[in-house]
Amino acid sequence: MSLRFAKLTRPAIRALPIGGKINEHGITATKLANSDISYSINVMVDGERIHRTVGKESERITREQASNLIETLRTRAREGRLSLPKGRKISQSFATIANDYIERLGSEQGNGIARKRQHIASRLIPAFGAVRIDAISEANIKAFIVSRRKDGARDSTINRELATLSHLFRSATRWKWVEGGKVPTFGRLKEGVGRIIALSPHECDRLIAAALEDQDPDLWLFVMICLQTSMRHGEARRLRWEHYDAHRRRFYIPEAKAGEREQPVPAALAAALEKVMAQTGSSQGFLFAGGPGSSTGYRHTFRKAFCRAVCRAGLDPQKITPHVMRHTAITKLVKAGVDLPTVQKVSGHKTLSMVLRYAHVDGLHIDRAVDHLSLAQ
Repeated sequence: MSLRFAKLTRPAIRALPIGGKINEHGITATKLANSDISYSINVMVDGERIHRTVGKESERITREQASNLIETLRTRAREGRLSLPKGRKISQSFATIANDYIERLGSEQGNGIARKRQHIASRLIPAFGAVRIDAISEANIKAFIVSRRKDGARDSTINRELATLSHLFRSATRWKWVEGGKVPTFGRLKEGVGRIIALSPHECDRLIAAALEDQDPDLWLFVMICLQTSMRHGEARRLRWEHYDAHRRRFYIPEAKAGEREQPVPAALAAALEKVMAQTGSSQGFLFAGGPGSSTGYRHTFRKAFCRAVCRAGLDPQKITPHVMRHTAITKLVKAGVDLPTVQKVSGHKTLSMVLRYAHVDGLHIDRAVDHLSLAQ
């Protein structure tokens, strides 16, 4: 239906003084210094504001063409709505989808919700919040990377944020919130090897002793498992007694980062697990059960208790995190001369290239290996 104009009429436009403007129905006519008339539009279409210069009368642009442009934009939006996934009336902003994503992850008991929530609230919504989810492009993501680097963020930090963004897009597609064809593709930044922090044998002993002294009765076993298996601390927190094969000394891990796997357990740790099972009578359920109100059944964090033990052991809590125990176990295997494919089997890394980072931690085992190349004199 054509628009009816009461203010933006041809006589009124001709009578405009230099610099004068008339606005109606989102169309603005402005008289320029050379007496030419410029037309622009400023309208909301499906929750997105579009502010665009249409052109000048000297370019044969008229009020009708500005009006036709608005109708074209709205027609395209209607056509876009017809192709939206079921249940979505309009294409939502990134902020709306992101908040729905976190809520849905919570109801599905997804992994890493606290970290994803922090990435979304502090980085991703400020960068993409007002943009329609189906309008985010690779160019938007590249601009985000440039901005984060200007903020001083390391590539490894940006990669963690991009991982959250990628998971959000994949989940929104799986839940039919957005069409797969409208999801941008983007890679990750190449990270340097960086410094791998690992504890010495003496520091491990101090940490274990400090964990034994802590008021948290679960902390000692948690530390022992992480130091003697190289498990990620999230994997250790979700261990179940029924997934432990005492005869084969194996834990079955159904939800590992690189897919389900079996985790071998050294003899000393197996003995400790047998002792705990005998003392508690446990054979079912989580090794580290969650407290009252836990929605998952397992314990969500050892952060405070671990920090207490680190301080008690005389170590730096700013550097020694639970993940350092994983670095320590893998480094110990590499220093012992264990071949890297075997290390990969133990650590659960998805690719051998990730394990190769540890080959540079200590060169002594490499020097010993090279000695085998010596020629007899």
